[in-house]
Amino acid sequence: MFQGFSNATVDFMWGIRFNNERPWFEAHKAEYLTHFYQPMKELANEVYDRFQAEHAVPGLCWKVSRIYRDARRLYGRGPYKDHLWLSLERPGEDRFSARPVFWFELAPEGWSYGLGYWSATPLTMARLRARIDRAPKDFERLARRLERQEEFTLGGETYKRPKGTAPSPLLQPWYDRKSPVLEHREKLGPILYSHDLADKLVEGYSFLRPFYDLFTALDGDPDPRDR
Repeated sequence: MFQGFSNATVDFMWGIRFNNERPWFEAHKAEYLTHFYQPMKELANEVYDRFQAEHAVPGLCWKVSRIYRDARRLYGRGPYKDHLWLSLERPGEDRFSARPVFWFELAPEGWSYGLGYWSATPLTMARLRARIDRAPKDFERLARRLERQEEFTLGGETYKRPKGTAPSPLLQPWYDRKSPVLEHREKLGPILYSHDLADKLVEGYSFLRPFYDLFTALDGDPDPRDR
């Protein structure tokens, strides 16, 4: 069971940020495994089990990111990440970034969690806009669900040029998103060091479940660009 992260977790994240090289990492690998990677796995496993016990989402599984950067994409950075994330996702043939995922990410400055896409495809967003146009009232109910709470905000990259006018002002922010994300961000704080973090993630993901159902359902919609 997840018992929380620790000061050693934070110390390691800052350490790898300022000493991003193999000798330092190898000398501190035990700290990484014990205080960072292992509690992240415990958190992912517990949150997944509890969320699935309540919601039984078909095909969902959990993953924890690797600390090793892809050697082909270093771009002058060190070989290690100074942050880790877990995800609850449904595997598919398309790339990971194009699928909706529940996530939690921990970095030296703070943490975040939520639901969304790293990089949605143009087809996915065309399907989303088509759904909004087809059933604006249904989508407004979801948008109001988000507006009535303070935990999550709609974020993500927007198009440089608007894709059109949504059926109502309430839906325009959704219409303009290139990769929608429903997220909550915080600085490092006491909740990270206790089991309360698992409770918070389960509660948050439960609130986001209707949005996840919407995103995953888009895959079955026809391509509106063929019209």
